[in-house]
Amino acid sequence: MTWTGLPPACCSLCADAKRLHLRRQRLRMIQDVVCAKLLHPILRFGARGGRDHRQVGALARDLHCDGSNAASAAETASLVSRRLARLEEELGIQLLARTTRGATLTEAGGAFRDYAMGVCAGLDAVREAILPEEDLQGLLRITAPLSFVPTIFAPVIADMAVQHPRLQIHASYSDHYVDLVGGGFDCGIRVGYLEDSNLIAKRVGPIYGSLVASPAYVAAHGAPETLEEFLDHEVLMHGTEAWQLMDGDKAVMVRPQGRLKADNIIALMTAAIAGLGIARLPDGIAHEHLASGALIRVLPQHPLPIAGMFVVRPHSPHPARKVRVFTEMLQNFLGSCPFISKPYSDDQP
Repeated sequence: MTWTGLPPACCSLCADAKRLHLRRQRLRMIQDVVCAKLLHPILRFGARGGRDHRQVGALARDLHCDGSNAASAAETASLVSRRLARLEEELGIQLLARTTRGATLTEAGGAFRDYAMGVCAGLDAVREAILPEEDLQGLLRITAPLSFVPTIFAPVIADMAVQHPRLQIHASYSDHYVDLVGGGFDCGIRVGYLEDSNLIAKRVGPIYGSLVASPAYVAAHGAPETLEEFLDHEVLMHGTEAWQLMDGDKAVMVRPQGRLKADNIIALMTAAIAGLGIARLPDGIAHEHLASGALIRVLPQHPLPIAGMFVVRPHSPHPARKVRVFTEMLQNFLGSCPFISKPYSDDQP
């Protein structure tokens, strides 16, 4: 039936309102289905062991990879594809827009991802609340700087895995900035000077640093005695041309120059040991080479400003106990290591 008494503009508004109403109905249906698929297993938890929760949670994490990076969810592409197909058939809505170049989330897919991840986080919090305090389960996904893995993160993660045998831990290491929310991580480690962000941050320890060079470099080029002399030296760069150094109780900015630049601290330390220039290194990473004499400190009267190590996590009304436990273990480890918890001294053994 056509209403001929209404002007065209009014008909257009009515059509837009109808489309908006249908879209809201679809989103509400997604929420209802997600509740049915995720919350109903609580009532059957004893009989089914929460299997549905884990399966739908895994699918939500698959969707969290924005469709084109499903391999990072530790699932085969065919399994993810079957899960998506079953869910899309049940919902009657397309969650992924597929092309020959990949796939991206539709509006409905994004709504499902956000809603399902929130519900799964709530369910995880419920399970943690009713489990014994020492019994951690599920999956903990961590991202951390690659350069600090051997000395700090690998020992802590290994200790956590030993203490909690029912907990799965997936660690991703990179010296590049990692998007926690986009990558589906429970928490991440930030080292240095924390910038303002929408993440919740917990400082777990200090990071002390020094300017270092090899004895061979100092023998060939001398050791700088002042900041002015330092600017005449070959410096190993870490992606930024402006460095902060302490001058008494204030920080000053210097702009050194160098022909070698790397985005990995271990690579810079290797170059410094080889005599290629002066490097800016954390004491916790360089301490063994300082103790052995492979590296020596230069300009000790101008140390680096004290930085920090932070555990960061996305905002959530239900912070996971596994993240809290990891944070506490990392904080305790850092506090027990003399080469991390205080600045390096030439008198250290």
